[in-house]
Amino acid sequence: MIKTRRLLVAGMTAALVAALGACSDGGDDLSANGSVAQQSQPAQQAQPSPEVVHGLRDTVRHVTRKTADATRAHLVRKCTSTTERVRHTSRSGSGTRKTTRVWYTTEHHETCKKVRQGTERYKRVVRRERWCVSLDDVNGHKSQDDVWYRVDRVTYDQVLQADQHTRVEFTPAGTGC
Repeated sequence: MIKTRRLLVAGMTAALVAALGACSDGGDDLSANGSVAQQSQPAQQAQPSPEVVHGLRDTVRHVTRKTADATRAHLVRKCTSTTERVRHTSRSGSGTRKTTRVWYTTEHHETCKKVRQGTERYKRVVRRERWCVSLDDVNGHKSQDDVWYRVDRVTYDQVLQADQHTRVEFTPAGTGC
């Protein structure tokens, strides 16, 4: 029974991860000025990126971070103290001279838990900031054009300074944009 339940939960988790992974690449393609760009042909998806890629600089894209105001429960730590009367016994002696001594002490305990007390506002990140570079002739393959790579900010700045269709080489952080 337990093994069946574990297998069921593992299968559901795998299906959920696969579904979320398939949905994460979708979204709006933003141009450099932040507007939604309609592409006449779909960009080719790159294969899992190798250590270093090189190609001809095509396009760069900076996708800004997007946030939204949201509210969540405000949790505060609330503690209650309790006391407990504890009975102690001590036995001494042997045989008929055995005596038992009894005394009581009071022990103090404090239990704390987080309880909801109103709500608080915060900024929820809807879309993370990312920097992307599109290459032509990726790794010398003339057929691989318009392949997007996610890069860090420093690499983005370096590629941005390069002229159009010059050879650039970098280590991507991921594929797609």
